[in-house]
Amino acid sequence: MADGATANGQSGILGWIERSGNKLPDPVFLFFWLIGILVVISIIASMMDLSAAHPTDIDPETGAARIITAASLFSAENIQRLWVEMPKTFTHFHPLGYVLVVMLGAGVAERAGLFGTAMRAGVRNAPKIILTPIVVLVGMLGNLAADAAYVVLIPLAGILFHAAGRHPVAGIAAAFAGVSGGFSANLVPGQLDALLFGITEAAVETVFGDFTANIAGNWFFIAAMTFVFLPVIWYVTDRIIEPRLGVWDATRAGRAIDEEQGDTALTDGERSGLRRAGLAILFVVALWLFFLFGPGTPLIDESANPEAQLNPFYQSLVGGFFLLFLLAAWAYGSGAGTISNHRDLVKMMSGSMEDMAYYLVLAFAAAHFVAMFTWSNLGLILAVNGADFLGSTGLPAWALLAAIIVVSALLNIFVGSASAKWALLSPVLVPMLMLLGISPEMATAAYRVGDGATNIITPLMVYFPLILIFCQRWDKDFGLGSLAATMLPYSIGLLIAGLAMTIGWVVLDLPLGPGASVFMEVPTTAPVAATP
Repeated sequence: MADGATANGQSGILGWIERSGNKLPDPVFLFFWLIGILVVISIIASMMDLSAAHPTDIDPETGAARIITAASLFSAENIQRLWVEMPKTFTHFHPLGYVLVVMLGAGVAERAGLFGTAMRAGVRNAPKIILTPIVVLVGMLGNLAADAAYVVLIPLAGILFHAAGRHPVAGIAAAFAGVSGGFSANLVPGQLDALLFGITEAAVETVFGDFTANIAGNWFFIAAMTFVFLPVIWYVTDRIIEPRLGVWDATRAGRAIDEEQGDTALTDGERSGLRRAGLAILFVVALWLFFLFGPGTPLIDESANPEAQLNPFYQSLVGGFFLLFLLAAWAYGSGAGTISNHRDLVKMMSGSMEDMAYYLVLAFAAAHFVAMFTWSNLGLILAVNGADFLGSTGLPAWALLAAIIVVSALLNIFVGSASAKWALLSPVLVPMLMLLGISPEMATAAYRVGDGATNIITPLMVYFPLILIFCQRWDKDFGLGSLAATMLPYSIGLLIAGLAMTIGWVVLDLPLGPGASVFMEVPTTAPVAATP
């Protein structure tokens, strides 16, 4: 039976994964189903008087811990809250504002052609001896470009490998591993950081009240991931995948190959645009340094405690990335001829919001799931009891975080959306780990390691069919099983490397980013109650 038969229900692990995953509803309706289940569980928990004694919220007069009890979501108060506060529940969902602001700039950069041209410039003239690491590095950095990395770099990598006398599918595999397997790895924070830390912020607030996320809280960690993952993907490509593929046979091509397609030289306008974009980026960086160190130090709160003085700077990074992407895109477009005037710019900004339509629907469902989880107090009770249980096991922090990585990697095979999975996991995991002295930034970092490793082997990943089509251009018999088998060594290598890096990071207690540590003091702030 051909490998491609897997897509139509072939038996075996890949067929089982595909059939099982296809039975799951769309992530939007998955949240609606979970809300229904949550309502039923909250009613039962309330009838059973499920409760927990919070270990850090002590009454100073009696010395007794406050008792947290489960609240029914079918109570009159919570029914009223659901319908009266629905607009507030949606618009106050932290990831929503973070992502939309960043995408206003990043969407313009994609539409103007900045991301695509920058990736082409980065790989097309790479020396053959370092072609693989250049493709992989550009792929990981291309995560900032979202969809553009998939539709521009991955097919281009196949063409470049073919032109270098190497197997083109190996180039596609290397690029796919860099873009998707190294999804969280990058040298700078970006859209994904705004999205995930927005969800983390919401998760912390379900238990501990007001909390402001630092979207640079994983900066050092993801930068290190870039240099850890790069040699792994390079080794797997050159030592495992390409020897396995053998010499490319032109007779197996799915259609006639145009050697120049997608690998055209940069035009004078594109070169001019890249130069202007570089100057725009330098301007934004200089502007933020001026805000940080200039008169009045607007991005430093000099009246705060030393550890909190840079909070305004961290909070400004969402706006900073918006301005950086926007001005760089405008500068590129003016040089390349893709943006003629301000009307083109506004049209591209509007188009970037059109692309976010599905995310808005998903955010509506996720926001209500997270909010109702808070109202029920179940997240708090599970976090307290879970922390007590994990504390009694005596497991070290690195073992707990390694377990989270493995769970995230397994769940990723069935639920492809990074934001959907984190919205499901974070309301329990983040507060539970905080009660054990592990920071929200560390919990987020561990999730990111697991989430990326299995992106490249699940047929449910949204771009998996597209990558299959790219491969079939060079090998008409290349099927779904072929692609999964090709990417499996990358997935195993990235998971092992990510686990080792995370364990080492925790053991050495290295900073995760500016102002972000692995460990924290157990919160003493009174948890959020369910009363309206």
